[in-house]
Amino acid sequence: MNIPLRAYWRLLLTYLKPQRTRVGLLAALLLGSIGLQLGSPQVVRYFIDTASAGGAVRALLLAAALYILMALGQRVVAYFAFYLGENTGWIATNALRSDLTRHCLRLDMPFHKQRTPGELIERIDGDVSVLATFFSRLVINVLGNTLLVLGILVVLFVTNPLAGLALAGYTVVTIASLGVFGRAAVARWAGSRAASADSYGFIEERLGGTEDIRGNGGEAYVLRRLDALLRVLVRKRRDAEMASNLTFMLTKFLFALGYAVGLGVGAYLYTHGQISIGTAYLIVFYIGMVGTPLDTIREHTQDLRQATASIQRVEELRAIAPEVRETPRTTLPAGALAVEFRAVTFGYEEGDSALRAVSLRLEPGQVLGLLGRTGSGKTTLSRLLFRLYDPSAGAIALGGVDPRDVALADLRQQVGMVTQEVQLFQASIRDNLTFFDAHIPDARIERILRELGLDDWYSALPAGLDTPLAAGGQGLSAGQAQLLAFARVFLRDPGLVILDEASSRLDPATEHLLERAMDRLLAERTAIVIAHRLRTVRRADAIAILEDGALVEYGPREQLARDPASRFSALLRTGLEEALV
Repeated sequence: MNIPLRAYWRLLLTYLKPQRTRVGLLAALLLGSIGLQLGSPQVVRYFIDTASAGGAVRALLLAAALYILMALGQRVVAYFAFYLGENTGWIATNALRSDLTRHCLRLDMPFHKQRTPGELIERIDGDVSVLATFFSRLVINVLGNTLLVLGILVVLFVTNPLAGLALAGYTVVTIASLGVFGRAAVARWAGSRAASADSYGFIEERLGGTEDIRGNGGEAYVLRRLDALLRVLVRKRRDAEMASNLTFMLTKFLFALGYAVGLGVGAYLYTHGQISIGTAYLIVFYIGMVGTPLDTIREHTQDLRQATASIQRVEELRAIAPEVRETPRTTLPAGALAVEFRAVTFGYEEGDSALRAVSLRLEPGQVLGLLGRTGSGKTTLSRLLFRLYDPSAGAIALGGVDPRDVALADLRQQVGMVTQEVQLFQASIRDNLTFFDAHIPDARIERILRELGLDDWYSALPAGLDTPLAAGGQGLSAGQAQLLAFARVFLRDPGLVILDEASSRLDPATEHLLERAMDRLLAERTAIVIAHRLRTVRRADAIAILEDGALVEYGPREQLARDPASRFSALLRTGLEEALV
């Protein structure tokens, strides 16, 4: 797996630049720690040589006190460096999580249809968590420990060229060995992360469909599939761990070899009278000491292998560009919007035609009843208006403006949609209605709830708008959930409202309550009502009937109802619900 070096630096600069003061302090602490580590053995050498020569006790005591202070200072510096590094890493990874989440929310519907929520959770949280060390201490520690090794080499060369040469050869062999064996683990860690994402996606989907799985006796099948995925995950994780452990064992062997080299060189030089006993100790200590920074480099190299796999997956996710692009050149007019389709064709897949040359026009303030069998293209038409997709051919105009020339935020402020599936979040009533927009006053929210007939329900809430809702709106009836969805649209006050079978799952009594709210919602707004029930399209000014993606009938509702040859008239005679299922 070859990732350009600029990908590492781009990621580091993007998320560490806002913390440059903290990163600078962390670098200073690490350099201070290096200086203390290099200085402590010099104090010990002085102590040994002074004691061997029968030096003054006062000098020995001062050397001992200095050594203790330097050791304590090094621990204190290391503690604060660790704390600062962890803090830096969490700030950077949280910022990356936010950016990835924002990026995924901006991607098109095909992207989300091809990936499960569980897979995206693993990408956004799991892969980014692996990068915590990469952001916090990896680069600085690798550079810092590299400087420490270079510092040890310089000190030993100054002390004795032969000792310095021996340590240099040992260091080169160790680093080369780590590089050769370490590269084998990178691809294995990438495979491990991919297998983890697959298992998360599978578990998330099956937990979401627990009722259907149990109702159809699919538990055994699910467990077999999960067992197969977990076996793949175990195998790939084991391969990655084995590759990393092989590097670990090699490093420990090389460290033992380093001590042997140090003892041999120190003994040789001391027995030949070239160095003092204190200097012999210094050589052995420094050669043994070089093992710690090399071990740290090895650990961070392993972190880098895992980070490399995660960085690749993160970069792949960031490289996915939405097909629906924003090129804002104008804004939509205020008030009810005219809607026009000009020979619009669209397909979800290559060669597919969910809509075929659809042309229609809806004047401002009119209501269109959109009818057709399941799969005829009704929902597809609404998705194009909302710019979840763009037409393959033809054009759409809202208020005389091409939606592709309008910022998505402006478009979706002016186009409201209520579907049969109402998504409610584990948050307060206020946040569920405003989508976490703190600028909407409570008085306006309460007024809309009263207008929609939710007075009694709202009055019974223990904490008013601060009352928390359970995830998925548990505890609410289907009618209450739909009325809350209507309240969301009221708060945005759009010029075009799309009701995508909003009452198809409600009983007649609850639907009657919803009808009153619908009358309020559609007043002075253009609307497209996708419906299966007769009473829902009675308020429509025009009727459009789709069949296999083509517009087979379009015209004023009353005129079509009076025409015995029209399809709409036939639907009225045969019963709308039965004919459109």
